[in-house]
Amino acid sequence: MTGPEQKDRRNSEAPGDREVTPDEVIEFWFSEEIKPYWWKKDPQFDAQLQRRFGALHRQAASHGLPHWRISPTGRLAEILVLDQFSRNLYRDDARAFAQDEQAVARTREALAAGADTELSPQQRAFLYLPLMHSEDPADHDDAVRLYASDPALAGNYEFELKHKAIIDRFGRYPHRNEALGRTSTDEERAFLDQPGSSF
Repeated sequence: MTGPEQKDRRNSEAPGDREVTPDEVIEFWFSEEIKPYWWKKDPQFDAQLQRRFGALHRQAASHGLPHWRISPTGRLAEILVLDQFSRNLYRDDARAFAQDEQAVARTREALAAGADTELSPQQRAFLYLPLMHSEDPADHDDAVRLYASDPALAGNYEFELKHKAIIDRFGRYPHRNEALGRTSTDEERAFLDQPGSSF
């Protein structure tokens, strides 16, 4: 057996009363075994995430994880739970985007605290990601600036420009319309028919 399920078997479900730590989230997400699943739709991986971190996500969504914000990696871990985990746990569902506003707030707090200066480029890419996921044009202005600030984030910068172009054009992400119960305009429908229009 290979892939994320193997790691899941080695780290069997924790007892309900054991608190997950920020280090566990960071170690999991940035492990070499998990990186191939970052941008890949995989039901098995999503199910693994639900088993291991579903309860943690519900806690973060309901009350936040303020006790994690004492360190830069703790801040990043909370943002990962709110931003990335939401998209895996509730794929093709409105709940995938329900924590976006909270994730942006946590990112802005982390920036104000200078937390990003103490993270690796790869970690910073995910710290900034809620700004890329936002449908607020002002967030994209900041995302462009942040991703452009480090040559190590050049790939993320190019991806952010593609996201910003969609927001500048439509004021929202059309590929979310169906999940969010929004009616697409004719222009949006034509856009969605194009290859690579959805992220």
